[in-house]
Amino acid sequence: MSQIIFPNPEWANDDGLLAFGGNLEPETLLRAYSSGIFPWSVRPITWWSPDPRAIFEIGEFRLSRRMARLYRCGRFTFSLDKKFVEVMQGCARPAPGRETTWISPEFIQAYTRLHELGYAHSVEVYLNNLLVGGTYGVATGAFFAGESMYSAVPNASTMGLMFLFEHLRKRGFELFDSQVISPHTARLGAINIDRAVYLSRLKAAVSKDCSF
Repeated sequence: MSQIIFPNPEWANDDGLLAFGGNLEPETLLRAYSSGIFPWSVRPITWWSPDPRAIFEIGEFRLSRRMARLYRCGRFTFSLDKKFVEVMQGCARPAPGRETTWISPEFIQAYTRLHELGYAHSVEVYLNNLLVGGTYGVATGAFFAGESMYSAVPNASTMGLMFLFEHLRKRGFELFDSQVISPHTARLGAINIDRAVYLSRLKAAVSKDCSF
């Protein structure tokens, strides 16, 4: 299979759309993420690089006092990379205010392959030993691209995100991509930065030797 060559991310249109086509092979996905580009649909496959770019500052992520107490009380428990496919399937399911998602069967298959190769990871959140939420994303170097999260009970995804950020801090990760801000991620502290700044930070982060 021929190597996919992506356009300059700064050529994206005002909505962030950069290109159509290509494939979702692991090499293509890793090249895209390392270049500041991500896919957002199939039939056709579309590639995006929005400006501004939403990120979380890993070292500054904080919960409200109420949510921090909930996190510390031990009601929820967590694991890493134990139920990757189930977490993706949870993120793909319709929910109030999110009747459809971009996470198609093709995406689940593609990111499961990345997971099997050690680049895609999940956090699982449990309540009474039942999986009730989680989040997943792609890691390369000291960079983590957060893809999606879900909750089957209130606050489960927020608890999972806190667990993920604690893990990333311990591992020395430097950049967390949130792609575009939503009301929910804004409440949790996501911020916008210029795409040029994002691309500079991304280049530095992916060059670091950092394991998930």
